Amino acid sequence: MSETKAHEIAAWMFNEMKHAGMLYQADAVEHIRKRYGETYIYVNESGHASIDKEVKKAFKKMHGGKAAWDRDSFFWGWTSAIKE
Repeated sequence: MSETKAHEIAAWMFNEMKHAGMLYQADAVEHIRKRYGETYIYVNESGHASIDKEVKKAFKKMHGGKAAWDRDSFFWGWTSAIKE
């Protein structure tokens, strides 16, 4: 597993969320599968397709705590204004 690819995927996730205001996990999983294959996807304990932990760690660094995970609807969304 490439740290560079994990960062590339996280950057894509960040940009998608930045432009749309939210990012659904299903959309991210579909994009990652099509572009990068199964390497960065796993099935979690609930039986759902999830994104590799290194990708999510890089994504979290990028948003700096300004995004939150909605467990009920399976998406990330902004919690505060983005400062550029």
